[in-house]
Amino acid sequence: MQDETERPILSATGIFKTFPGAVALDHVDFILRGGEVHALLGENGAGKSTLIKCLTGAYRRDGGAIHLDGVAIDPRDPLDAQRLGIGTVYQEVNLLPNLTVAENLYLGRQPRRFSFLATGEMNRRARALLSGYGLDIDVTASLDRYSVAVQQVIAIARAVDLSGKVLILDEPTASLDAREVEMLFEIVRGLKARGLGIVFITHFMEQVYALSDRITVLRNGRLIATRETARLPRMDLVTLMLGHELQAAAKPAHAPAGERAAPRYRFEGLGKAGVIDPFNLQIGAGEVVGVAGLLGSGRTETAELLFGVRTADTGKALIEGREVQLSSPRAAIAERFGFCPEDRKTDGIVGDLSIRENIVLALQARRGWARPLSRNEQVALADKYIKALDIRTTDREKPIRLLSGGNQQKVILARWLATNPSFLILDEPTRGIDVGAHAEIIRLIEGLCAEGLSLLVISSELDELVAYSSRVLVLRDRRHVAELVGEEVTTSRIVDAIAAAGTAQETA
Repeated sequence: MQDETERPILSATGIFKTFPGAVALDHVDFILRGGEVHALLGENGAGKSTLIKCLTGAYRRDGGAIHLDGVAIDPRDPLDAQRLGIGTVYQEVNLLPNLTVAENLYLGRQPRRFSFLATGEMNRRARALLSGYGLDIDVTASLDRYSVAVQQVIAIARAVDLSGKVLILDEPTASLDAREVEMLFEIVRGLKARGLGIVFITHFMEQVYALSDRITVLRNGRLIATRETARLPRMDLVTLMLGHELQAAAKPAHAPAGERAAPRYRFEGLGKAGVIDPFNLQIGAGEVVGVAGLLGSGRTETAELLFGVRTADTGKALIEGREVQLSSPRAAIAERFGFCPEDRKTDGIVGDLSIRENIVLALQARRGWARPLSRNEQVALADKYIKALDIRTTDREKPIRLLSGGNQQKVILARWLATNPSFLILDEPTRGIDVGAHAEIIRLIEGLCAEGLSLLVISSELDELVAYSSRVLVLRDRRHVAELVGEEVTTSRIVDAIAAAGTAQETA
Protein backbone atom coordinates (compact mmCIF):
# COMPACT_ATOMS: atom_id res chain seq x y z
CA MET A 1 0.00 0.00 0.00
CA GLN A 2 1.33 3.44 -0.96
CA ASP A 3 2.46 5.60 1.94
CA GLU A 4 -0.08 8.34 2.75
CA THR A 5 2.61 11.01 2.54
CA GLU A 6 3.53 9.88 -1.00
CA ARG A 7 -0.02 9.66 -2.36
CA PRO A 8 -0.94 12.44 -4.79
CA ILE A 9 -4.22 13.80 -3.51
CA LEU A 10 -4.32 16.65 -6.03
CA SER A 11 -2.49 16.78 -9.35
CA ALA A 12 -2.59 19.56 -11.90
CA THR A 13 -0.85 18.96 -15.22
CA GLY A 14 -0.19 21.37 -18.05
CA ILE A 15 -2.34 24.15 -16.59
CA PHE A 16 -2.53 26.93 -19.17
CA LYS A 17 -4.22 30.29 -18.65
CA THR A 18 -4.08 33.47 -20.71
CA PHE A 19 -5.41 36.98 -20.26
CA PRO A 20 -5.52 39.58 -23.04
CA GLY A 21 -1.92 40.26 -23.99
CA ALA A 22 -0.37 37.94 -21.39
CA VAL A 23 0.24 34.28 -20.62
CA ALA A 24 -0.49 33.92 -16.89
CA LEU A 25 0.26 30.18 -16.60
CA ASP A 26 2.38 28.38 -19.16
CA HIS A 27 1.65 24.63 -18.87
CA VAL A 28 2.28 24.43 -15.12
CA ASP A 29 2.36 21.12 -13.23
CA PHE A 30 1.62 20.94 -9.50
CA ILE A 31 1.41 17.81 -7.34
CA LEU A 32 0.05 17.86 -3.77
CA ARG A 33 0.39 14.77 -1.58
CA GLY A 34 -1.90 13.73 1.21
CA GLY A 35 -0.44 14.55 4.62
CA GLU A 36 1.97 17.26 3.45
CA VAL A 37 2.29 21.02 3.63
CA HIS A 38 3.36 22.22 0.20
CA ALA A 39 4.58 25.82 -0.06
CA LEU A 40 3.73 27.60 -3.32
CA LEU A 41 6.18 30.46 -3.80
CA GLY A 42 7.17 33.09 -6.34
CA GLU A 43 7.42 36.80 -6.85
CA ASN A 44 4.26 38.87 -7.10
CA GLY A 45 2.93 38.20 -10.58
CA ALA A 46 4.59 34.76 -10.79
CA GLY A 47 1.23 33.02 -11.22
CA LYS A 48 0.51 31.70 -7.71
CA SER A 49 -2.92 33.29 -7.37
CA THR A 50 -3.86 32.39 -10.94
CA LEU A 51 -2.97 28.74 -10.33
CA ILE A 52 -5.03 28.65 -7.12
CA LYS A 53 -7.99 30.25 -8.89
CA CYS A 54 -7.76 27.65 -11.66
CA LEU A 55 -7.66 24.84 -9.09
CA THR A 56 -10.70 26.23 -7.27
CA GLY A 57 -12.78 27.18 -10.31
CA ALA A 58 -12.58 30.94 -9.75
CA TYR A 59 -10.91 31.05 -13.20
CA ARG A 60 -11.66 28.74 -16.10
CA ARG A 61 -8.36 27.31 -17.28
CA ASP A 62 -7.57 27.38 -21.01
CA GLY A 63 -5.78 24.05 -20.95
CA GLY A 64 -4.52 21.24 -18.75
CA ALA A 65 -6.11 18.71 -16.40
CA ILE A 66 -6.87 18.50 -12.67
CA HIS A 67 -7.26 15.23 -10.75
CA LEU A 68 -8.44 14.86 -7.15
CA ASP A 69 -7.85 11.45 -5.58
CA GLY A 70 -7.12 10.14 -9.07
CA VAL A 71 -10.44 11.34 -10.51
CA ALA A 72 -10.57 14.06 -13.17
CA ILE A 73 -12.40 17.15 -11.93
CA ASP A 74 -13.43 20.44 -13.51
CA PRO A 75 -14.70 22.79 -10.77
CA ARG A 76 -17.10 25.36 -12.18
CA ASP A 77 -16.65 27.79 -9.28
CA PRO A 78 -15.24 27.86 -5.71
CA LEU A 79 -18.47 26.39 -4.28
CA ASP A 80 -18.19 23.46 -6.67
CA ALA A 81 -14.54 23.03 -5.64
CA GLN A 82 -15.65 22.96 -1.98
CA ARG A 83 -18.16 20.24 -2.72
CA LEU A 84 -15.44 18.24 -4.46
CA GLY A 85 -13.09 18.60 -1.47
CA ILE A 86 -10.97 21.73 -2.02
CA GLY A 87 -11.28 24.53 0.56
CA THR A 88 -9.50 27.88 0.58
CA VAL A 89 -8.77 30.34 3.40
CA TYR A 90 -7.50 33.79 2.48
CA GLN A 91 -5.49 36.44 4.33
CA GLU A 92 -8.63 38.55 4.67
CA VAL A 93 -11.10 36.19 6.32
CA ASN A 94 -14.05 35.66 3.98
CA LEU A 95 -16.69 35.33 6.70
CA LEU A 96 -19.53 37.54 7.96
CA PRO A 97 -18.48 39.49 11.06
CA ASN A 98 -22.06 40.40 12.07
CA LEU A 99 -23.14 36.74 12.32
CA THR A 100 -22.33 34.45 15.22
CA VAL A 101 -19.42 32.02 15.14
CA ALA A 102 -21.83 29.08 14.76
CA GLU A 103 -23.77 30.82 11.98
CA ASN A 104 -20.52 31.40 10.08
CA LEU A 105 -19.44 27.78 10.49
CA TYR A 106 -22.74 26.43 9.13
CA LEU A 107 -23.79 29.22 6.78
CA GLY A 108 -25.81 27.72 3.95
CA ARG A 109 -26.09 24.33 5.66
CA GLN A 110 -27.73 25.09 8.99
CA PRO A 111 -29.35 22.07 10.69
CA ARG A 112 -33.14 22.16 10.62
CA ARG A 113 -35.98 20.52 12.51
CA PHE A 114 -39.43 20.52 10.95
CA SER A 115 -38.41 23.30 8.50
CA PHE A 116 -37.16 25.50 11.36
CA LEU A 117 -33.56 26.33 12.13
CA ALA A 118 -32.23 24.07 14.89
CA THR A 119 -30.16 26.78 16.57
CA GLY A 120 -29.34 24.73 19.65
CA GLU A 121 -28.11 21.82 17.53
CA MET A 122 -26.06 24.18 15.37
CA ASN A 123 -24.39 25.69 18.43
CA ARG A 124 -23.67 22.23 19.86
CA ARG A 125 -22.06 21.12 16.60
CA ALA A 126 -20.04 24.35 16.42
CA ARG A 127 -18.64 23.84 19.93
CA ALA A 128 -17.72 20.24 19.14
CA LEU A 129 -16.09 21.21 15.85
CA LEU A 130 -13.98 24.00 17.34
CA SER A 131 -12.92 21.89 20.32
CA GLY A 132 -11.00 19.77 17.85
CA TYR A 133 -8.98 22.88 17.04
CA GLY A 134 -8.32 23.76 20.68
CA LEU A 135 -10.83 26.62 20.70
CA ASP A 136 -13.18 26.99 23.66
CA ILE A 137 -15.14 30.13 22.78
CA ASP A 138 -18.71 31.37 22.88
CA VAL A 139 -20.08 30.24 19.53
CA THR A 140 -23.19 32.39 20.03
CA ALA A 141 -21.09 35.58 20.04
CA SER A 142 -20.65 37.57 16.84
CA LEU A 143 -17.52 36.77 14.87
CA ASP A 144 -16.16 40.33 15.12
CA ARG A 145 -15.66 39.90 18.88
CA TYR A 146 -12.66 37.69 18.19
CA SER A 147 -9.12 38.37 16.99
CA VAL A 148 -8.01 37.86 13.40
CA ALA A 149 -6.12 34.73 14.49
CA VAL A 150 -9.26 33.16 15.99
CA GLN A 151 -11.24 34.14 12.89
CA GLN A 152 -8.59 32.38 10.75
CA VAL A 153 -9.01 29.19 12.80
CA ILE A 154 -12.79 29.42 12.41
CA ALA A 155 -12.38 29.88 8.64
CA ILE A 156 -10.08 26.84 8.51
CA ALA A 157 -12.53 24.75 10.55
CA ARG A 158 -15.34 25.68 8.17
CA ALA A 159 -13.24 24.98 5.06
CA VAL A 160 -12.07 21.58 6.32
CA ASP A 161 -15.58 20.61 7.47
CA LEU A 162 -16.94 21.55 4.04
CA SER A 163 -14.15 20.05 1.96
CA GLY A 164 -11.91 17.71 3.92
CA LYS A 165 -9.32 16.74 1.30
CA VAL A 166 -7.33 19.81 0.26
CA LEU A 167 -6.86 23.05 2.20
CA ILE A 168 -5.35 26.10 0.49
CA LEU A 169 -3.98 28.77 2.84
CA ASP A 170 -3.31 32.02 0.99
CA GLU A 171 -1.19 34.37 3.14
CA PRO A 172 -2.90 33.25 6.37
CA THR A 173 -0.29 34.74 8.72
CA ALA A 174 0.16 38.23 7.23
CA SER A 175 -1.82 39.93 10.02
CA LEU A 176 -0.79 37.69 12.93
CA ASP A 177 1.85 38.12 15.62
CA ALA A 178 4.40 35.40 16.46
CA ARG A 179 2.26 33.72 19.13
CA GLU A 180 -0.77 33.62 16.85
CA VAL A 181 1.33 32.25 13.99
CA GLU A 182 2.53 29.36 16.15
CA MET A 183 -1.07 28.65 17.24
CA LEU A 184 -2.11 28.48 13.59
CA PHE A 185 0.86 26.27 12.70
CA GLU A 186 -0.06 23.76 15.41
CA ILE A 187 -3.52 23.50 13.87
CA VAL A 188 -2.06 23.05 10.39
CA ARG A 189 0.26 20.31 11.67
CA GLY A 190 -2.74 18.55 13.19
CA LEU A 191 -4.59 18.68 9.86
CA LYS A 192 -1.50 17.35 8.11
CA ALA A 193 -1.44 14.41 10.54
CA ARG A 194 -5.04 13.68 9.56
CA GLY A 195 -3.94 13.24 5.93
CA LEU A 196 -5.08 16.54 4.42
CA GLY A 197 -3.05 18.02 1.61
CA ILE A 198 -2.25 21.63 2.47
CA VAL A 199 -1.08 24.33 0.04
CA PHE A 200 0.68 27.17 1.87
CA ILE A 201 1.26 30.51 0.16
CA THR A 202 3.35 33.06 2.05
CA HIS A 203 6.06 35.68 1.69
CA PHE A 204 7.68 34.76 5.02
CA MET A 205 10.67 32.53 4.33
CA GLU A 206 11.12 31.59 7.98
CA GLN A 207 7.58 30.23 8.00
CA VAL A 208 8.18 28.23 4.83
CA TYR A 209 11.10 26.42 6.46
CA ALA A 210 9.26 26.01 9.76
CA LEU A 211 6.12 24.44 8.31
CA SER A 212 6.44 23.05 4.78
CA ASP A 213 7.57 19.65 3.51
CA ARG A 214 8.02 20.65 -0.12
CA ILE A 215 8.31 23.87 -2.10
CA THR A 216 7.15 24.68 -5.61
CA VAL A 217 8.49 27.84 -7.22
CA LEU A 218 6.75 29.69 -10.05
CA ARG A 219 8.29 32.51 -12.06
CA ASN A 220 6.63 34.49 -14.84
CA GLY A 221 3.83 31.95 -15.09
CA ARG A 222 6.16 28.96 -15.44
CA LEU A 223 7.04 26.08 -13.13
CA ILE A 224 10.68 26.54 -12.10
CA ALA A 225 11.20 23.75 -9.58
CA THR A 226 9.68 21.54 -6.90
CA ARG A 227 12.06 20.62 -4.07
CA GLU A 228 11.99 19.07 -0.62
CA THR A 229 12.24 21.92 1.88
CA ALA A 230 14.90 20.22 4.02
CA ARG A 231 17.18 19.86 0.99
CA LEU A 232 16.81 23.37 -0.42
CA PRO A 233 19.19 26.00 1.02
CA ARG A 234 17.61 29.41 1.46
CA MET A 235 19.90 31.23 -0.95
CA ASP A 236 19.12 28.59 -3.60
CA LEU A 237 15.41 29.21 -3.02
CA VAL A 238 15.87 32.96 -3.51
CA THR A 239 17.84 32.30 -6.70
CA LEU A 240 15.07 30.03 -8.03
CA MET A 241 12.47 32.73 -7.34
CA LEU A 242 14.45 35.58 -8.87
CA GLY A 243 16.20 33.78 -11.69
CA HIS A 244 19.55 35.23 -10.61
CA GLU A 245 21.70 35.29 -7.52
CA LEU A 246 21.19 37.98 -4.90
CA GLN A 247 24.23 39.82 -3.72
CA ALA A 248 24.45 40.00 0.04
CA ALA A 249 23.81 43.52 1.26
CA ALA A 250 26.96 45.11 2.57
CA LYS A 251 26.78 46.14 6.19
CA PRO A 252 27.19 49.93 6.35
CA ALA A 253 30.27 51.26 8.02
CA HIS A 254 29.38 52.74 11.42
CA ALA A 255 31.19 55.80 12.59
CA PRO A 256 31.89 55.95 16.33
CA ALA A 257 29.32 58.00 18.17
CA GLY A 258 31.74 60.88 18.72
CA GLU A 259 32.54 61.15 15.01
CA ARG A 260 29.01 61.52 13.70
CA ALA A 261 28.19 64.57 11.59
CA ALA A 262 25.82 67.11 13.06
CA PRO A 263 22.27 65.80 12.67
CA ARG A 264 20.01 67.32 10.06
CA TYR A 265 16.89 66.52 12.08
CA ARG A 266 16.39 66.70 15.85
CA PHE A 267 13.25 65.75 17.73
CA GLU A 268 13.50 66.65 21.41
CA GLY A 269 11.04 65.38 24.01
CA LEU A 270 8.45 64.69 21.35
CA GLY A 271 5.45 62.77 22.69
CA LYS A 272 1.71 62.50 23.02
CA ALA A 273 -0.12 61.43 26.17
CA GLY A 274 -1.66 57.98 25.85
CA VAL A 275 0.03 57.40 22.49
CA ILE A 276 3.82 57.48 22.89
CA ASP A 277 6.06 58.60 25.75
CA PRO A 278 8.33 61.59 25.04
CA PHE A 279 11.46 60.64 23.09
CA ASN A 280 14.57 62.17 21.60
CA LEU A 281 15.67 61.35 18.05
CA GLN A 282 18.26 62.70 15.68
CA ILE A 283 18.98 61.76 12.08
CA GLY A 284 21.80 62.91 9.84
CA ALA A 285 21.96 63.31 6.07
CA GLY A 286 22.48 59.96 4.36
CA GLU A 287 21.67 58.04 7.54
CA VAL A 288 19.25 55.15 7.93
CA VAL A 289 17.79 54.82 11.41
CA GLY A 290 15.91 51.60 12.02
CA VAL A 291 12.99 51.20 14.42
CA ALA A 292 12.31 47.82 16.05
CA GLY A 293 9.72 46.56 18.50
CA LEU A 294 6.81 44.20 18.80
CA LEU A 295 3.38 44.99 17.41
CA GLY A 296 1.79 47.62 19.64
CA SER A 297 5.15 48.89 20.92
CA GLY A 298 4.62 52.36 19.43
CA ARG A 299 6.53 52.09 16.16
CA THR A 300 3.76 53.36 13.89
CA GLU A 301 2.70 55.95 16.48
CA THR A 302 6.25 57.33 16.41
CA ALA A 303 6.11 57.65 12.62
CA GLU A 304 2.69 59.29 12.70
CA LEU A 305 3.90 61.83 15.27
CA LEU A 306 6.90 62.75 13.11
CA PHE A 307 4.71 63.16 10.02
CA GLY A 308 1.97 65.18 11.72
CA VAL A 309 -0.72 62.49 11.43
CA ARG A 310 -0.87 62.83 15.21
CA THR A 311 -0.06 66.15 16.85
CA ALA A 312 2.53 66.08 19.64
CA ASP A 313 1.57 67.67 22.95
CA THR A 314 5.18 67.83 24.21
CA GLY A 315 8.57 68.54 22.68
CA LYS A 316 9.81 70.22 19.52
CA ALA A 317 11.18 69.43 16.06
CA LEU A 318 14.21 71.13 14.51
CA ILE A 319 15.58 70.99 10.97
CA GLU A 320 19.23 72.10 10.82
CA GLY A 321 18.64 74.07 14.01
CA ARG A 322 15.41 75.72 12.81
CA GLU A 323 12.32 74.88 14.87
CA VAL A 324 9.37 73.73 12.77
CA GLN A 325 5.74 72.89 13.51
CA LEU A 326 4.67 69.44 12.33
CA SER A 327 0.99 70.00 13.03
CA SER A 328 -0.33 68.09 10.01
CA PRO A 329 0.84 65.93 7.09
CA ARG A 330 0.55 69.01 4.87
CA ALA A 331 3.00 70.85 7.16
CA ALA A 332 5.37 67.86 7.09
CA ILE A 333 5.21 67.62 3.29
CA ALA A 334 6.02 71.34 3.08
CA GLU A 335 9.24 70.55 5.01
CA ARG A 336 10.05 67.82 2.43
CA PHE A 337 8.98 64.89 4.61
CA GLY A 338 7.53 61.73 3.07
CA PHE A 339 5.70 58.81 4.70
CA CYS A 340 4.98 55.35 3.26
CA PRO A 341 2.42 53.82 5.67
CA GLU A 342 2.26 50.21 6.79
CA ASP A 343 -1.23 49.52 5.44
CA ARG A 344 -0.78 50.40 1.79
CA LYS A 345 -4.29 49.33 0.76
CA THR A 346 -6.07 51.49 3.35
CA ASP A 347 -3.67 54.39 3.90
CA GLY A 348 -1.48 54.33 0.79
CA ILE A 349 -3.00 53.65 -2.59
CA VAL A 350 -6.17 55.04 -4.12
CA GLY A 351 -7.29 51.83 -5.76
CA ASP A 352 -9.44 53.16 -8.60
CA LEU A 353 -6.95 55.82 -9.67
CA SER A 354 -4.32 54.97 -12.26
CA ILE A 355 -0.66 54.30 -11.53
CA ARG A 356 0.13 57.73 -13.00
CA GLU A 357 -2.39 59.48 -10.77
CA ASN A 358 -1.16 57.69 -7.65
CA ILE A 359 2.45 58.65 -8.37
CA VAL A 360 1.73 62.38 -8.75
CA LEU A 361 -0.64 62.72 -5.75
CA ALA A 362 1.84 63.95 -3.15
CA LEU A 363 3.67 66.35 -5.48
CA GLN A 364 0.37 67.83 -6.61
CA ALA A 365 -0.74 68.23 -2.98
CA ARG A 366 2.46 70.09 -2.15
CA ARG A 367 2.11 72.40 -5.16
CA GLY A 368 -1.54 73.07 -4.37
CA TRP A 369 -4.49 72.42 -6.65
CA ALA A 370 -4.24 75.95 -8.04
CA ARG A 371 -1.02 74.88 -9.80
CA PRO A 372 -1.95 71.58 -11.45
CA LEU A 373 0.70 69.40 -13.02
CA SER A 374 0.19 69.21 -16.76
CA ARG A 375 -0.64 65.86 -18.34
CA ASN A 376 2.81 65.80 -19.96
CA GLU A 377 4.50 66.40 -16.58
CA GLN A 378 2.45 63.61 -15.01
CA VAL A 379 3.30 61.17 -17.80
CA ALA A 380 7.00 62.04 -17.60
CA LEU A 381 7.07 61.50 -13.82
CA ALA A 382 5.15 58.24 -14.04
CA ASP A 383 7.35 56.85 -16.80
CA LYS A 384 10.50 57.90 -14.96
CA TYR A 385 9.64 56.01 -11.79
CA ILE A 386 8.03 53.03 -13.51
CA LYS A 387 11.41 52.52 -15.17
CA ALA A 388 13.58 53.48 -12.18
CA LEU A 389 11.75 51.19 -9.72
CA ASP A 390 10.94 48.46 -12.24
CA ILE A 391 7.20 48.71 -11.58
CA ARG A 392 5.73 45.75 -13.45
CA THR A 393 2.85 47.06 -15.53
CA THR A 394 1.83 47.12 -19.17
CA ASP A 395 0.21 50.54 -18.89
CA ARG A 396 0.69 53.59 -16.65
CA GLU A 397 -3.08 54.20 -16.90
CA LYS A 398 -3.97 50.84 -15.32
CA PRO A 399 -5.85 51.17 -11.98
CA ILE A 400 -3.32 50.58 -9.22
CA ARG A 401 -5.60 48.03 -7.51
CA LEU A 402 -4.80 45.64 -10.38
CA LEU A 403 -1.08 45.58 -9.49
CA SER A 404 0.54 43.02 -7.21
CA GLY A 405 1.32 44.05 -3.62
CA GLY A 406 5.02 44.57 -4.29
CA ASN A 407 4.33 46.79 -7.27
CA GLN A 408 1.78 48.82 -5.30
CA GLN A 409 4.49 49.36 -2.68
CA LYS A 410 6.86 50.63 -5.36
CA VAL A 411 4.22 53.07 -6.62
CA ILE A 412 3.87 54.53 -3.12
CA LEU A 413 7.65 54.91 -2.92
CA ALA A 414 7.59 56.58 -6.34
CA ARG A 415 4.93 59.00 -5.11
CA TRP A 416 7.22 60.29 -2.38
CA LEU A 417 10.42 60.20 -4.43
CA ALA A 418 8.65 62.42 -6.99
CA THR A 419 8.44 65.14 -4.29
CA ASN A 420 12.25 65.08 -3.91
CA PRO A 421 12.05 64.53 -0.12
CA SER A 422 14.90 65.09 2.28
CA PHE A 423 13.43 62.88 5.06
CA LEU A 424 11.51 59.71 4.25
CA ILE A 425 9.69 57.48 6.76
CA LEU A 426 9.06 53.89 5.66
CA ASP A 427 6.72 51.82 7.83
CA GLU A 428 7.13 48.09 7.06
CA PRO A 429 8.27 48.75 3.46
CA THR A 430 8.70 45.05 2.65
CA ARG A 431 5.69 43.54 4.43
CA GLY A 432 3.58 41.22 2.32
CA ILE A 433 5.72 41.47 -0.83
CA ASP A 434 7.68 38.83 -2.67
CA VAL A 435 11.39 38.13 -2.32
CA GLY A 436 12.28 39.86 -5.58
CA ALA A 437 10.47 43.12 -4.79
CA HIS A 438 11.81 42.79 -1.24
CA ALA A 439 15.41 42.73 -2.50
CA GLU A 440 14.79 45.63 -4.88
CA ILE A 441 13.34 47.80 -2.10
CA ILE A 442 16.30 47.02 0.16
CA ARG A 443 18.68 48.06 -2.62
CA LEU A 444 16.60 51.21 -3.13
CA ILE A 445 16.90 52.10 0.58
CA GLU A 446 20.68 51.74 0.38
CA GLY A 447 20.80 53.84 -2.81
CA LEU A 448 18.71 56.63 -1.29
CA CYS A 449 20.98 56.69 1.73
CA ALA A 450 24.03 57.04 -0.53
CA GLU A 451 22.37 60.05 -2.20
CA GLY A 452 22.04 61.87 1.16
CA LEU A 453 18.39 61.20 1.96
CA SER A 454 17.60 60.76 5.67
CA LEU A 455 15.59 57.61 6.30
CA LEU A 456 13.62 56.26 9.25
CA VAL A 457 12.67 52.63 8.55
CA ILE A 458 10.28 50.61 10.71
CA SER A 459 10.45 46.88 10.16
CA SER A 460 9.59 43.59 11.84
CA GLU A 461 12.34 41.95 9.76
CA LEU A 462 15.30 42.34 12.12
CA ASP A 463 17.81 41.01 9.61
CA GLU A 464 16.79 43.87 7.31
CA LEU A 465 17.33 46.49 9.97
CA VAL A 466 20.74 45.07 10.79
CA ALA A 467 21.71 45.07 7.10
CA TYR A 468 21.06 48.73 6.33
CA SER A 469 20.70 50.71 9.59
CA SER A 470 23.45 52.84 11.07
CA ARG A 471 21.45 52.96 14.30
CA VAL A 472 18.43 51.08 15.61
CA LEU A 473 15.87 52.45 18.05
CA VAL A 474 14.06 49.82 20.12
CA LEU A 475 10.54 50.41 21.43
CA ARG A 476 8.55 48.57 24.06
CA ASP A 477 5.17 49.41 25.56
CA ARG A 478 5.01 52.71 23.65
CA ARG A 479 8.37 53.87 24.96
CA HIS A 480 11.74 54.26 23.27
CA VAL A 481 13.79 51.94 25.48
CA ALA A 482 17.17 51.62 23.75
CA GLU A 483 19.38 52.91 20.97
CA LEU A 484 21.90 50.54 19.40
CA VAL A 485 24.84 52.02 17.51
CA GLY A 486 27.67 50.62 15.39
CA GLU A 487 28.71 47.12 16.35
CA GLU A 488 25.78 46.93 18.78
CA VAL A 489 23.43 46.67 15.79
CA THR A 490 22.89 42.91 15.72
CA THR A 491 19.76 40.79 15.68
CA SER A 492 20.53 39.31 19.08
CA ARG A 493 21.07 42.73 20.68
CA ILE A 494 17.79 44.00 19.24
CA VAL A 495 15.92 40.96 20.57
CA ASP A 496 17.56 41.39 23.98
CA ALA A 497 16.52 45.05 24.08
CA ILE A 498 12.94 44.24 23.11
CA ALA A 499 12.69 41.55 25.77
CA ALA A 500 14.63 43.32 28.51
CA ALA A 501 12.84 44.26 31.72
CA GLY A 502 13.46 47.45 33.61
CA THR A 503 13.14 51.16 33.06
CA ALA A 504 13.25 52.81 29.69
CA GLN A 505 16.47 54.27 28.43
CA GLU A 506 16.26 57.64 26.86
CA THR A 507 17.43 57.61 23.25
CA ALA A 508 19.66 60.37 22.10
